[in-house]
Amino acid sequence: MIRTGKKFSKPDLSRVINGDTILPEDEQAAPKIRLDHLLVEQHPEYNRSSLQTFIKNGFVKVEGEIILKPNTKIPPTSQIELNVPERQEGIKYPPIIYEDEHVIVLNKPAGLLSMAKGEYCPEPTLEDYGLLVHRLDRDTSGVVILAKDPETQKMLRKQFQDRKTHKTYYAVIDGQPKLDEALIDLPIARNLKHPTTFIVDQNGKSSQTYYKIIQKNHQHSLLELKPTTGRTHQLRVHLKYLGTPIAGDPVYNPDSKAPRLMLHAGSLEISIPGQNGNERKTFTADLPSEFTEFMEKK
Repeated sequence: MIRTGKKFSKPDLSRVINGDTILPEDEQAAPKIRLDHLLVEQHPEYNRSSLQTFIKNGFVKVEGEIILKPNTKIPPTSQIELNVPERQEGIKYPPIIYEDEHVIVLNKPAGLLSMAKGEYCPEPTLEDYGLLVHRLDRDTSGVVILAKDPETQKMLRKQFQDRKTHKTYYAVIDGQPKLDEALIDLPIARNLKHPTTFIVDQNGKSSQTYYKIIQKNHQHSLLELKPTTGRTHQLRVHLKYLGTPIAGDPVYNPDSKAPRLMLHAGSLEISIPGQNGNERKTFTADLPSEFTEFMEKK
């Protein structure tokens, strides 16, 4: 006896499933595409990295809903809205230490970025005031020099690269080093476990920092620091390695109660263009009041 299966109640759908009938084009499911890829096509004025940042910051809506993941796949016919907020102008112009037709020297406040991150940056940076020559971390304050023309920028940058500049920093640290003054000569490398940070590593790049204790109490010390190399996070990593991290360092001393990263670029010695050739200059920025106030706390 041959048993027949239950008769399919929707013969038209059965023929579609079996491939005998092809749905009209508007009824077929179009392949979904990554949101960031669609935005690249729709907004060629931005690069992909910037558009991914916009998505993560909540600037993009799909069919009225905010999407936060750039790799989200959506139908290509989706309604996409890109709403980039207007650029903030909240940070006042940094105090000018020196200015002429070739350079401007500023006393950078803590919190001001040196350069934009990606194509779009919603906040002011040092690049708004001149051509970038060197950088200070966002939370570091103090002397920074900017060029007003490409030739001067190249001339100044070469001095940093050739180590012909002399920089002095001041830092408040937790505790105090064993010696009142010494040369820290420890190589630094990128921390592969946390790529945005750095560590002392025997396979790293040569890094040297001379330090001297200026003031100390039972909890903290105020140091004068003179780096002979300019590695990223050099001062912060060297002092962390000694067991005396910089107070207020959100990366290398996250438990600190200091009001900010207590690191200040106090002076910069460099040659700048002059009327009769290059002139050697030293620019200085006074120690911020919060440094002395923090040292006086008991």
